[in-house]
Amino acid sequence: MKGETLTRADLCEAVHEEVGLSRHECSQLVERTLDLVAEALERGETVKLSGFGVFQVRDKRARMGRNPKTGEPAAIDPRRVISFRASQIMKSRVDGSNGAGHAG
Repeated sequence: MKGETLTRADLCEAVHEEVGLSRHECSQLVERTLDLVAEALERGETVKLSGFGVFQVRDKRARMGRNPKTGEPAAIDPRRVISFRASQIMKSRVDGSNGAGHAG
């Protein structure tokens, strides 16, 4: 599966195969789960999925940056961004799946 993208349809199909609900029910389950995560983030809440990671909303302050095309200074407005921090379990799973160890 290297280089591929996991889609909502893939998630729905995996739930269907594992749980045995109808494809329609699985689709509703996946959609509702993603909606709940999105709604919590919209409210500024932290979403912690044990063994997976933490999604957090962070406030970025206004600052000066540069237009990458022209190099001209440009004001960057304050904004809210979503950050993700993988759990140690997930980091280990990802690191272990690449087939290479750490050098050093």
